[in-house]
Amino acid sequence: MGTRTSTSAFDIRLIIALLTGVYGVVLTVLGLFVTSDAEIEKSAGVNINLWTGLAMVVVALLFVLWARLRPLRVPVHHEAEDGGSPQ
Repeated sequence: MGTRTSTSAFDIRLIIALLTGVYGVVLTVLGLFVTSDAEIEKSAGVNINLWTGLAMVVVALLFVLWARLRPLRVPVHHEAEDGGSPQ
């Protein structure tokens, strides 16, 4: 019988969260400080960079929350006491 241990190194959910979060922060900053009125007018009066960036940050936070609440479990197998491999 093996026991289980949790691992978070290289969890794909955290990598996705990192990338989504970085892009979300960049878009949010662009939406707050760089987007011009002409660009907002072209998008029917919606600051797309701001809203998309905020949505991406929220998704990244949800991925981190998911990874923390449900960590990956990796089974650990112990060798038999006589030194042989389990069959």
